[in-house]
Amino acid sequence: MNNVISRLFPVLFFSCVVCSCARLDSNLFNNVKLDKYLLDANTTAQEITLDNSYAIPDSLTHLVTLSSDDGGSKAILYGIYLGNISHIATDTVIMYFHGTKGNMDYYWNREKLLAHVGGKNHYGVFMIDYRGYGRSEGTPTESGLHADAAAAVEWLKNNGLTGNRLMVYGFSLGTAAATYYTANPQTLVPAKLILEAPFGSASVMTNDATLLALPSSYFTNVKVDNAEQIKKITQPFMWIHGIDDDFLSIKTHGELVYKNYHGTYSEAHRIPGATHVNVPAIWGLSNYTNAVRDFITK
Repeated sequence: MNNVISRLFPVLFFSCVVCSCARLDSNLFNNVKLDKYLLDANTTAQEITLDNSYAIPDSLTHLVTLSSDDGGSKAILYGIYLGNISHIATDTVIMYFHGTKGNMDYYWNREKLLAHVGGKNHYGVFMIDYRGYGRSEGTPTESGLHADAAAAVEWLKNNGLTGNRLMVYGFSLGTAAATYYTANPQTLVPAKLILEAPFGSASVMTNDATLLALPSSYFTNVKVDNAEQIKKITQPFMWIHGIDDDFLSIKTHGELVYKNYHGTYSEAHRIPGATHVNVPAIWGLSNYTNAVRDFITK
């Protein structure tokens, strides 16, 4: 049944678009608003299931707010920092940009998992909800996404982080924020970049969905182009992608981004049997955290 749906999806998607019942924008920005973050009390389905050994002490879980300015369009964003904020001036920090679905509650277990890279709370981990997501103000836009990414890094800088200790990690939609910021740094220049299931570009996604070589502008105003931005990046680069990714094809998206990187060092992790959402689980949680640790310390 899943194979049938996969074959029919491009046709259904194209029909829906030309009938004006959907746009690619709404798939890219699949945001969900919240009145309150539930975190461990969240009982809705998440991509990763963790046992109690991955729990983070309340004393090291910090809900913070920060301001983002997208050319005069200002928004208060919410973020979660895992670690001791007073140690940011000496710690290595993973800046995690989450995917398009939901909000930080949905990606909470992913952030907790990253907080176990190298041992429990060995590195600080910071995640934000982009404007329009969770409790963050505003409406999602591509330029807002980039402004929000810059605001998150600025918050880390204001708390003492330096670029040589900044590891940028993007997943799915978050790869647009991670790649663009690393290619066009503002307050801090990241030391390393990790991309999981990256977009090649909005054009590639459009063509995959329609099977037609139509301009992406026919479907969306989003100009995401990781395949071009990655060419500017020289920092060490780690790429992770599920071979059976059913949302962003490893062949048309991930391989393109990886091929276009021409920096100092790169490593690729193509995970057999993994789809878009379950790479850590299929790879094995320890294998995943060890690989991220090894890349950071290499």
